[in-house]
Amino acid sequence: MPIYDYLCDRCGSFSVLRPIDQRDAGCRCPTCDGDARRAILSAPALSTMTAHARAAHATNERAAHAPRTSAEYAASRHPPGCGCCGAKRPHATAPSAGGTKGFPAKRPWMISH
Repeated sequence: MPIYDYLCDRCGSFSVLRPIDQRDAGCRCPTCDGDARRAILSAPALSTMTAHARAAHATNERAAHAPRTSAEYAASRHPPGCGCCGAKRPHATAPSAGGTKGFPAKRPWMISH
């Protein structure tokens, strides 16, 4: 349901969340219970961002006014710089049964020590 703006002659403007089929109908003022007519006071806002972008904006807004303290970092499951949850890169070396290392995809002409 969208949010519509209404204008009361006595109290001023207010916003109400209403179904689309009631967009043109008048509304009662929540303050004085008088009749209010619909007014276009602000431009419509469309949610055209991806879900990842919206989540990033929400995280950024949260971090802007309440950054995590060092105590919160210490109490978290993983400390800062923890590498256990990051992307794992495959190792360039492949151990053999004898314990020697080999480079199967890199330089096959090189012999490991």
